[in-house]
Amino acid sequence: MAITGLGHTGLWVYDLPKMRDFYERLMGLTVTDEDEGLGIVFFSARPDEEHHEFVLQEGRTAAIGEKQQHQISWRVASLDDIRAFHRLFEEEGVEVQQEVTHGNAFGIYFFDPEGNRNEVYLRVERDVRQPFRKTIDFGMAPEAIYAEAERLLADDGPAYRPVQ
Repeated sequence: MAITGLGHTGLWVYDLPKMRDFYERLMGLTVTDEDEGLGIVFFSARPDEEHHEFVLQEGRTAAIGEKQQHQISWRVASLDDIRAFHRLFEEEGVEVQQEVTHGNAFGIYFFDPEGNRNEVYLRVERDVRQPFRKTIDFGMAPEAIYAEAERLLADDGPAYRPVQ
């Protein structure tokens, strides 16, 4: 069980159009997906390699200048790693927000001792419109996890786009 890198991070924001303009126009990031209803925009510096590396979402409650973050996401190498974190978090009493499939990733959202949200995730070779977030149990056997993820994708229908 090992972390292989930082996958993406996100921020809660007050003014999504202003922040989007800054990161898209000034910083040169590519918008890969968005949902105006949820007030969320996904960005990537490498859209051919990584769906998103940065996320902005409306809902900031901290004052400007106060430290805050949306989540810190840590990439792992295998489903076995995700399942090992599932067991470790249970054993250590780590507060888990949700275990999910995003269609293009499996992840566990959890909180550190000061309440900062983190995620360990495994990239899955799928192109699925985001946000796609369905609860899944990583305590199941690997073949059951993959089967459940396929069922959840099929239930959502138009969100799934095969990798080209």
